[in-house]
Amino acid sequence: MERSPDGDAALRAVVNGDVQGVGFRYFVLRRAREAGLTGWVRNRADGSVECLAEGPRAALERLLDDLRRGPGLAEVQSVDIHRRPATGDLHGFQVRG
Repeated sequence: MERSPDGDAALRAVVNGDVQGVGFRYFVLRRAREAGLTGWVRNRADGSVECLAEGPRAALERLLDDLRRGPGLAEVQSVDIHRRPATGDLHGFQVRG
């Protein structure tokens, strides 16, 4: 992954709304890979979708825009964001569970 001038960062986001069964995880997978981010996305038992992503700050901001919008059939109500320092421990981007 190309390093950004302002360094890498990480975020954990929980997306609430009608976000399961609408292709949301694979939408996030595609966008994250296009942006060169590492991490994962998964459905949660409460009906939300959780995402952990790491990479250049600008790419993370673009992913956040995508999370807020979602794919065509999704209805995003809110996105809870927790920013954190990058660890460098994540490799690739994948769908979990």
